Amino acid sequence: VQLQASGGGLVHAGGSLRLSCVTYGFRLVDYGIGWFRQAPGKEREGVSYIRVSGGSQYYANSVKGRFTMSRDTAKNTVYLQMNNLKAEDTAVYYCAAGRPVASAGFTSTVYYYWGQGTEVTVSS
Repeated sequence: VQLQASGGGLVHAGGSLRLSCVTYGFRLVDYGIGWFRQAPGKEREGVSYIRVSGGSQYYANSVKGRFTMSRDTAKNTVYLQMNNLKAEDTAVYYCAAGRPVASAGFTSTVYYYWGQGTEVTVSS
């Protein structure tokens, strides 16, 4: 089982990036996917997640209205579209697969598999 995140880079504040998370070794419809990030000197925090059912997406308050998560089950890929980026969005972003539930979707312990991370830097 592997997850491979990509799409990070350097962008000016107000700009956009789209992160991709390609999954290998399991069916995307069998797992929920979460996006997390870790800024320098800070703890890892949940950004968004989609549950196994694939119905709704959930977002941290800090990114709500700016980030959009989606998945393409045919490509085994999950995306995180990030718009209106801010300097405080600078972090390494990780995707993870597991069994997120509505009450604990941002809890890292409900995720079993993690990708290697992709770095996002937003210049102000």
